Amino acid sequence: MFQELAVHRVMPARMSKPKGTLKSLQTRLCRLVGQAIGDFSMIEHGDRVMVCLSGGKDSYGLLDILLALQKKAPIDFELIAVNVDQKQPGFPVQILPEYLTKLGVPFHIEEQDTYSVVKELIPEGKTMCSLCSRLRRGVLYRLANELGVTKIALGHHRDDLVETLFLNMFLKGNFASMPPKLLSQDGQHVVIRPLAYVEESDLASYASFNLETAVGRKKAVQAIGVHGEIQKGVVTLVVMSHFWILPGASRGCADFCDPTAVSRFNMPPKN
Repeated sequence: MFQELAVHRVMPARMSKPKGTLKSLQTRLCRLVGQAIGDFSMIEHGDRVMVCLSGGKDSYGLLDILLALQKKAPIDFELIAVNVDQKQPGFPVQILPEYLTKLGVPFHIEEQDTYSVVKELIPEGKTMCSLCSRLRRGVLYRLANELGVTKIALGHHRDDLVETLFLNMFLKGNFASMPPKLLSQDGQHVVIRPLAYVEESDLASYASFNLETAVGRKKAVQAIGVHGEIQKGVVTLVVMSHFWILPGASRGCADFCDPTAVSRFNMPPKN
């Protein structure tokens, strides 16, 4: 199922053979996630963390790594998995509840037909990403209050942060990206991105060790709008072509993804 990821990518080759062994890969991911959590004080003693799941490889990896860290962390914190069922056509609603029940993780599935709202408001062929994201964020903030969570964990990885930086530069003229830790405008919610130091290729490799656990979403491209996917795909292609030519460039670009952070996003060496 992991071959059918949340959004069709321009370069499906990223979902390639596993790199190294599962144990070595999990060790590296735990180290990178643990360092991001420490660098940005993402999780503190007594936190109740809402892990937002889409069913794709990134959020699956996030939950799995946080569960591993929870067992050996020097602090106590709770995890609750949350999925917003936006009623996108073709989304297999039964897979996540079955998987989370088997895993023994507390979870909540919220049904909100934002897909119909987006389809009604956005003209055919136009990108739906922005409105869909805002609606989903509103649902997540409401659920955070209802479920008594103190942190909202999203599955954005380092490549996402770098690509967002370039999207903002090329399309909006802004030199900004998604911060690893964000306080909502109303000051009520703290959003964290524990995968901020993790490469997408490592998450793809990690997913390939666990092919049975993710949700396939063949029609997700149609759900978010072809125009928006093409825009993101072109920028992704430009960005990744530079990274192939200049190895290590993504680490340098990520230095600027959170210019207000004290650590300036100093990337740890990859063993």
